Amino acid sequence: MNYILAHPDQILKLLGEHAAIVFGGILLAVVIAVPLGILVDRFRRLEMPVLLVTGLLYITPSLALFAFLIPITGLGTDTAIIGQAVYSLLVITRNTAVGLAGVPAAQRETAIGLGLSDWQRLRMVDLPAALPLIVAGIRVAAVMGVGIATIAAYIGAGGLGRLVFRGIATLDNDTIVAGVLPIVLLALALDAALRQLERLAGRL
Repeated sequence: MNYILAHPDQILKLLGEHAAIVFGGILLAVVIAVPLGILVDRFRRLEMPVLLVTGLLYITPSLALFAFLIPITGLGTDTAIIGQAVYSLLVITRNTAVGLAGVPAAQRETAIGLGLSDWQRLRMVDLPAALPLIVAGIRVAAVMGVGIATIAAYIGAGGLGRLVFRGIATLDNDTIVAGVLPIVLLALALDAALRQLERLAGRL
């Protein structure tokens, strides 16, 4: 705790960098994974290949993935955000597809009976019904992403992982705690906020 009390400005700066990686990665993942989930729901033959590829990416060790990305995107925040997004694809894609598959047939038949187009039905019926599961996937990905952003400090992306790695290198437990404690608090705050959003989505 001594390090935190002595360097509050630095902690806040690193926390901001850490949060930017997490939010950037989740936003990129949502932009890719939700449409993928919609495609899987509409074309079931895509389910196996899409989930296989995203599953293989998910189980790839993070340092190996970053090493693969560095020649393409370089060291720093961009690579960290892309890596974060890659690890989030599986859970968000799967939850989107499962949520859409679980839309009651009666709701879809009513929408068709009202003359809604496919796009209107997706926007007004299917996605709202699937939203709680989609948000649940985002919540899991976001909490997991806090840890991935920690490792990303190893490739020069900044964030609280810098303190963790510095503390490990110097055997300084106080520095390690200064990095770990805000990381844990960030993960808990994200989980609580997205859990509340998930409950609100379920009431729509």
